[in-house]
Amino acid sequence: MRSGESASSNSELHRDDPAVSGNADEIVARLERLPFTPVHLYVATVLGVGTFFDAFDSLSIAVSLTVIFTTLHVDLINTGLLISSAYAGQFLGALVIGWLAERFGRKTAFALSLMLFGLMSLATAMAWNFESLFVFRLIQGIGLGAEVPVAGTLFNEFVRGKDRGKVVMIYETLFIWGLFLAPLAGLFLFRALGPAVGWRALFAVGGLPFLVGIYAWLRLPESPRWLAGKGLLAEAGRLVSRVEASARLRGAVLAPPQTRVRSDVRPTRLAELFGRAYRRRTVLVWVHWFTAYFVNSVVTGWLPTMYVRFCGLPPQRSLVLATITGGALVVVGYSMAFTIDRIGRKPIFIFAFALTAFGALLGLVLITILGATTWPVLFISGLLMQFGAGLNCNGVYVYTPELYPTRMRAWATALASSMNRLASFIAPAATGALLGLKFGVHWMFVLMALSSVAGLVIMVTLGIETKQRALEEISV
Repeated sequence: MRSGESASSNSELHRDDPAVSGNADEIVARLERLPFTPVHLYVATVLGVGTFFDAFDSLSIAVSLTVIFTTLHVDLINTGLLISSAYAGQFLGALVIGWLAERFGRKTAFALSLMLFGLMSLATAMAWNFESLFVFRLIQGIGLGAEVPVAGTLFNEFVRGKDRGKVVMIYETLFIWGLFLAPLAGLFLFRALGPAVGWRALFAVGGLPFLVGIYAWLRLPESPRWLAGKGLLAEAGRLVSRVEASARLRGAVLAPPQTRVRSDVRPTRLAELFGRAYRRRTVLVWVHWFTAYFVNSVVTGWLPTMYVRFCGLPPQRSLVLATITGGALVVVGYSMAFTIDRIGRKPIFIFAFALTAFGALLGLVLITILGATTWPVLFISGLLMQFGAGLNCNGVYVYTPELYPTRMRAWATALASSMNRLASFIAPAATGALLGLKFGVHWMFVLMALSSVAGLVIMVTLGIETKQRALEEISV
């Protein structure tokens, strides 16, 4: 039976139930008139723990590398492979768990992701050599690869179009907090326990999502849009009624729902992503993800180590610089959250790519022409690049789910995020090879400048503005 037929059958079966909408269009109409409520906050909190630890665990390896160098005797080339190992797993995880999110629901896929990467973080804390650490990080990446895109899809489907950019971006700043606090946690644990034990304790902290995953499996609500698209109108209606009741308890006066857009409920066809209607969008978001994260993975993965290896800074001071950068990114994230619905997505992304390209070119000029190779050069150019990459890497989690219909939104977002994983695998390994083979630091800046310019061109030519529009309006 097709999804449309299922929806029709459910409508007839439950037409006397006031908690049940007659079809998916009515579910959407009811959602689009709802302000932010305690139910939204609850969903954001559960999802946010996963998003926070996704960033925390991703950066833990960069924080720990300065110690792992000596503890496990890892050379520069293997260091690049180690940074890339989790991203290889994330590429696979985005594909597999993204499909599970369409087939079995966003909640199930999210909970599985959390449990897997939390468990593997505990295993990483007990690694005994390079090979075991590589394997544990590779498996952990399968969970890390799907958690953020699936969580972002679920939350996007809860929030109305009027202020979706602001609400989802505030939620996504939890990822920035994870990047910010990982170096601080590393500093604390290294000082309290010593570097040899501290890096293991840092990964042990990253095991907490295993427990959160179990809780999410039992208590997290499913996406009402996904439920409606699968013909589960009774369950979708009860969930929306719960959100409506929460809004009324806070004094909100809800207008009668008005169907302004059609939900286009059809069976999921994964290949539709590459069909005539969506292939330009697919090219846009794939290049967006790849170029933004190519720069981001080099800056976050290599800068703390480069401060130590090439500039002679002690490990703890390099972590202080990484923490300063992370703190600045928190400010940038909140600034973006409160302007993205007013300025729009496309202008912010264009500015972000331009800023990243400028930072890379500045570092290249200072190193090659002026011969400046001190840590302030790396810090200033890295800060500019990370600002630009941060705007793109956070905004893309709002932007990508907006461009596709519910029937393939999680799959499309997860598949696009696999370009993040591909870039994050290639970039650190390529940088490690360049540095290990003594090609020079300036080639790292060349790679990041080229990546940024490519992203800028594709955003200018193919970018679509989506601010303050319902998901169903954008995705047709």
